[in-house]
Amino acid sequence: MRKQFIIVSSVLLIITLALAIYLDNNWFVATGIVLIFTIMGYIDMVQTRHTIRRIYPLLGRLRYVMEELRPKMYQYFIESDIDGRPFHRVDRATVYQRAKKVRVTIPFGTQFDVYAEGYEWMSHSIAPKAFNTLNHDPRVVIGNKDCKHPYSSSILNISAMSFGAMSANAIEALNAGAKIGNFAHNTGEGGLSDYHLKHGGDIIWQIGTGYFGCRDNEGNFNPALFAENAKHPNVKMIELKISQGAKPGHGGILPASKNSEEIARIRHIEPHTLVASPPYHSAFDTPLEMVKFIKELRDLSSGKPVGFKLCIGHKSEFIAICKAMIHLDIYPDYISVDGGEGGTGAAPPEFSNYVGAPLIDGLDFVHNILNGLDIRKHIKLIASGKITSAFHVARAMAIGADACYQARAMMLALGCVQALLCNTNRCPTGITTQDPKLTIGLVVDDKKIRGANYHEQTLKNYAELLGACGLDETKNLTRSHIYRRISLNEMITYEELFPSIELGSMLEESGIPEKYKLDFANADMESWGLKYHKL
Repeated sequence: MRKQFIIVSSVLLIITLALAIYLDNNWFVATGIVLIFTIMGYIDMVQTRHTIRRIYPLLGRLRYVMEELRPKMYQYFIESDIDGRPFHRVDRATVYQRAKKVRVTIPFGTQFDVYAEGYEWMSHSIAPKAFNTLNHDPRVVIGNKDCKHPYSSSILNISAMSFGAMSANAIEALNAGAKIGNFAHNTGEGGLSDYHLKHGGDIIWQIGTGYFGCRDNEGNFNPALFAENAKHPNVKMIELKISQGAKPGHGGILPASKNSEEIARIRHIEPHTLVASPPYHSAFDTPLEMVKFIKELRDLSSGKPVGFKLCIGHKSEFIAICKAMIHLDIYPDYISVDGGEGGTGAAPPEFSNYVGAPLIDGLDFVHNILNGLDIRKHIKLIASGKITSAFHVARAMAIGADACYQARAMMLALGCVQALLCNTNRCPTGITTQDPKLTIGLVVDDKKIRGANYHEQTLKNYAELLGACGLDETKNLTRSHIYRRISLNEMITYEELFPSIELGSMLEESGIPEKYKLDFANADMESWGLKYHKL
């Protein structure tokens, strides 16, 4: 191909130059164009970074053009409405339509294969409740015996997305929407910025391993700075991030291209550098110390609800935390269970694809352990991981959640087109970029309404789902209301798939189910990790 390129480009140059000299000066334009492409081809032949371009000068560049265009072309022209990943078009369209308050119904029946393995549905009642009599804004009070300022939370809130990963306009739109709809906005681990506070929406301040917004010059936790920010009236709850679904066991990542002067000031870090948070907390080393740290955060915040977020990994470690809670008689006000399918944060592919328990499995485990140890009464559960519809909310609540988080669904409500460029600073909708040429397209006054609309409509549909099941309160929604098809001719309830654990049954060794016995044996309040104890 190199020889062919040299011959063809040389011939074209000679022909266009001859035509320009002997026929018409306008041909010099064509000569110039050919010359530019010829130079590009020769550059391809001498560069050493790209094999394809070196072997196929000029033509090899088409590979990179097609790679750039492929996700867009596939999304709009090839994939079906139910094939897209990570969110198919049916779910995306549901979010868009509810955010805009258009087309609240669909025609001609479902597109899903209802006989396919894995299909899920809710069982309805012959005696449903009247929808207009149901609560369309269900809430849950978060705060246990040690909490001085319990928070009445919506059951659906904005999940952790940091300023830095998200643009200032996106943060403003999310928070302003939360203010309108009376729900909460989680800051993510990137610190508490002016954009989180500008519109007065309720804030859940997340503290990650980098302690952004409450760190000293060495990157350690700064109690005084934390107390100063935690006492802000907009901050309703504190969340200690242990791990997240996108990359459990891996610290947060902020590319240098997104780390502006402003972001660096908020986070107390050096600007224009790659920000890779540590994978572990320096403020504590054991489950016992972690529980004590939760108490410290609650005390420093003057008694606001404090919880922690994790994606389930070693089950014994979570059990060890629970043992520490019981031993110290100190309990978080809530636990946020993030599924391995979560993913607004930039993540290495192996972590995003192969690390961490999915939401349903993690939520089932956490609820069972808390119930079995009879400490569920102290702790509320928040579920997060690809929750876009009222059915996803209902399924999580049936398993044991008290509330849910949404991240990517809220991004879709702001206008995200699933371009899959979140980690590049080239988000075409201005949501996950710090480029002012792109963020200018995201108008806060418009998008805040869409976020509030989507929240309102999703909860309205959740209430209607409850009513269809003959229920008027979430507390009556059980695992038996959710079905899953496991083969063409067999379907089972979630209660059969994920059997409930009797309250207090694990307080005695004899009551611990066989599947959890090794995890209990390996659970050590004074250290992390597996001990490989054998039964």
